[in-house]
Amino acid sequence: MKILVVGSGGREHAMVWKLAQSPRKPILYCAPGNAGIASSATCIPIKSDDVAALKDFALQEKIDVTVIGPEAPLALGIVDEFRKARLRVFGPTRNAASPSTATGLRFKPTAATGRRMSSGSDSDAIRQGRGR
Repeated sequence: MKILVVGSGGREHAMVWKLAQSPRKPILYCAPGNAGIASSATCIPIKSDDVAALKDFALQEKIDVTVIGPEAPLALGIVDEFRKARLRVFGPTRNAASPSTATGLRFKPTAATGRRMSSGSDSDAIRQGRGR
């Protein structure tokens, strides 16, 4: 099994480290990876936000599954692009990766909140805070 992990931070290092312990002995790639990851996976010099190059690599190498670590490629729609190319990928779609734009996921206070105030100076703010 060939697995591509996208990213270069501690989260991706932990994923690669754990995947390397699998009894199935997968062939691991990480793009772009880092020196620590290089001990468990082949690091590929493709930036994590270069969606087109990552997709081309996955197709060329016949990657079985891709795991996305960082938020940036998710927000760029890497999962959507991989799915269009019929590549297996683990991560949320562009819409799901951006809760502020996804319908129904906007913040709604569940309890009463304080009154909103604005002021032009520190002294006005203190006076408003004291209710004067």
